[in-house]
Amino acid sequence: IGRDGKLAKPRQLHNTHWGLVCPAETPEGQACGLVKNLSLMCHVSVGTPSEPLYGYFINRGMEVLEEYEPQRFPNATKVFINGAWVGVHTSPKDLVDSIMHLRRYGDLNHEASVIRDIRDREFRVVTDAGRVMRPVFTVQQEDKIGEPEKGSLCMTKNHLEHLEEWHVVNEEREEMATGWEYLVKSGCIEYLDAEEEETAMICMTPEDLESYRKQKLGYGEPQSEMDAAGPNARLRTKTNPTTHMYTHCEIHPSMILGICASIIPFPDHN
Repeated sequence: IGRDGKLAKPRQLHNTHWGLVCPAETPEGQACGLVKNLSLMCHVSVGTPSEPLYGYFINRGMEVLEEYEPQRFPNATKVFINGAWVGVHTSPKDLVDSIMHLRRYGDLNHEASVIRDIRDREFRVVTDAGRVMRPVFTVQQEDKIGEPEKGSLCMTKNHLEHLEEWHVVNEEREEMATGWEYLVKSGCIEYLDAEEEETAMICMTPEDLESYRKQKLGYGEPQSEMDAAGPNARLRTKTNPTTHMYTHCEIHPSMILGICASIIPFPDHN
């Protein structure tokens, strides 16, 4: 797009830019809105091979496209790898759960995106390069023994204590994952791109997530929190505990900003 054009649409901020492109940092004049800057925790994928996925899907019951008979399975879910239709699957939920588990615990590269479109009966896995992604906290989806409660963050005090253990000797430290890498490999943090974000439900803060979890259990909102909400308090989304279920949580709301916008003091009091 040339900078001389008078079109307004390409210059405007799109909804899918949330968390990926800074909403404030852009030059004035002709380049306004056309020159964009990435947000603080953005990550651009470098790409990983997709061939192992094809074999894994076949072992998990995928019927390859050449052998597919539409009359036998008219409602089968199409399986796509990097945009190429490779086969169909009759029980996509199990396949999606297994792929999600592999990615969450480091067996599949964290850059892979897993998208299940229930309405169009499609399951897409994308591993190519050049996709803009951002990290978010993961939320426990099932009640399992030895794991956090359903609806709470997957990151626990044990993970924080592991991060604080810097007294281990250097030989051990090289072998064990530490810092950010440890959080990604232990399933506390996942990278989402714009396409996968459409299938996720992301809470704004861990505090909101905890109050929502209590609301879902039937405790209601504490009176002290309701009294503390003054005229300048952030408006919270009204959720229906019977239908909504959060899958992820923002690391911090300010991560939507870029480098220059994030160093402005009190930008919300302008």
